[in-house]
Amino acid sequence: MCGVPLRVSMPASADDDPNVVLFMVDQLSARWLEEPAIDAIPTPNIDQLRSQGVTFTNAIPSNPLCTPARATISTGLTTRGHGVLQNGYRLDPELPTFMRILQNAGWRTGVSGKVHHVPHYESAYPNYEQYGFDITHVTEDSRVGEWLDWIREEHPDHFEDVLATIWDTDVPALHQYGPNDEDLASRIESIHDAYEWVTEEFPENTQLAHTLPFPKELSQTEWITRHGEAFIRETDPDQPFFAQISYVQPHSPSEPPGEYMADVDTGKIPEPCPVEWIDDPAAPDWFAETEGARTSIPEDWRQRRQYFFADVVHLDEQLGRVLDTLEETGRLENTYVLFLSDHGELLLDHGFTGKNERHYDACIRVPLTIAGPGLEEGIECDELVQFEDIFPTILDMAGMSPPEPTVMGSFLEDQPDYLPGGSLLPFCRGESPDEWRTEAYIESYNNIDSVSPRYWPRTIRTKEFRYTWYPRDSGEQLFKITEDPDEQANLVDDSEFEDVRSELHDRLLKHVVLQDYPHPPRDRFVYGVH
Repeated sequence: MCGVPLRVSMPASADDDPNVVLFMVDQLSARWLEEPAIDAIPTPNIDQLRSQGVTFTNAIPSNPLCTPARATISTGLTTRGHGVLQNGYRLDPELPTFMRILQNAGWRTGVSGKVHHVPHYESAYPNYEQYGFDITHVTEDSRVGEWLDWIREEHPDHFEDVLATIWDTDVPALHQYGPNDEDLASRIESIHDAYEWVTEEFPENTQLAHTLPFPKELSQTEWITRHGEAFIRETDPDQPFFAQISYVQPHSPSEPPGEYMADVDTGKIPEPCPVEWIDDPAAPDWFAETEGARTSIPEDWRQRRQYFFADVVHLDEQLGRVLDTLEETGRLENTYVLFLSDHGELLLDHGFTGKNERHYDACIRVPLTIAGPGLEEGIECDELVQFEDIFPTILDMAGMSPPEPTVMGSFLEDQPDYLPGGSLLPFCRGESPDEWRTEAYIESYNNIDSVSPRYWPRTIRTKEFRYTWYPRDSGEQLFKITEDPDEQANLVDDSEFEDVRSELHDRLLKHVVLQDYPHPPRDRFVYGVH
């Protein structure tokens, strides 16, 4: 159910084409913007957006990993529908994206920051125009490309400090970088060996969690914001626009500007959920082997959360800048703003960092707020939302419908209903769709350091329960999240919940099968016209 509105905005004029801003962060759980965690973090701009829009408290990616989640947002298709199963896969540019649909309808489309439809191992300068963007200023996890070049050209005194923050030297572009095929990888590795992260002000700095070693104005985060602001300012007032402003932070390593560390109230940082799976015979037997796993909560948990939360404070400031730019250009009242993360971050809950195949709450539930003309203000909606809903929602904002697929063959009388999601705007307008999902489905594939199907969990989450099945008899989990929100008591072997487990298993199987509908693109089936 959705809550009672504080007040209702008047719809924009029918003659006005709206604009859409997708303000996206990376690896932020909804859990860290809710009590008790939010009490430790000042987020005035996120709070303002929530007061002016609808916050969905059960927004869940169907594959909680960067590349698959973002592919689903852009296409509206399931993981198996678009074929991007895990990081390292490339989204087929022939698939229709909402960006290209808007572009073809006369909208100006732009992106600044992280897109991740092209693996960062593929190119330092990925081509995102092919997905429907007119203007692109891209900087992603690898930090290579346009932002890094800008640092070298405009701020050479800080170039080595920036190189120190590049954590992955296996990126092929770093071995033959730029027009002179420079071996930046070797240079970065030598910097890593000698770099001193600890400072007098921040003696707890480490390579994995540290304050930014250069001015915040040079950060990826603020570079992304400036290009997003410029795109808004430079768009003709008579032309509608879509702006995707998408950040790498607070994805690890946490590296906030030092001035935001004091904004975090360390006394209010909540303790991580205990490592309950250690003594649970039904839990996955490979949990202890997975990336970022710990069998006990480390002593520095509070410090590590402080760095992460300080990054969130910095990102909140960026949201304020974008909202100010919309207001200064006279666009705010006619612009839909979506605030979203691609997946969560466990942040030492249950002894884990990261996301992917550990389908706990901090991994699979993300922040989503939608504000804009004609939408209710200051309410929360607890309906189960999936990333498949973003594509039709944005097209609905533009007054457009998703494209119909073209099926080769006159023997089919009706076009199939091929999109699994639905627009969220009815909820945002205080309406109740006739039908809506009663459960969310989540799946994962290989972690970056494995090829085993044991890492392929399948999950169904209702408002009351979370049930996860792990292949090759490696484990099962069943939590009654209404009574056990920290997921500490696995009920899968509890006889009292045998019928619940059986019912959820059957419902899960239905979703597993339907992930392949419609069939991935083949000669006989074409998604849309673009």
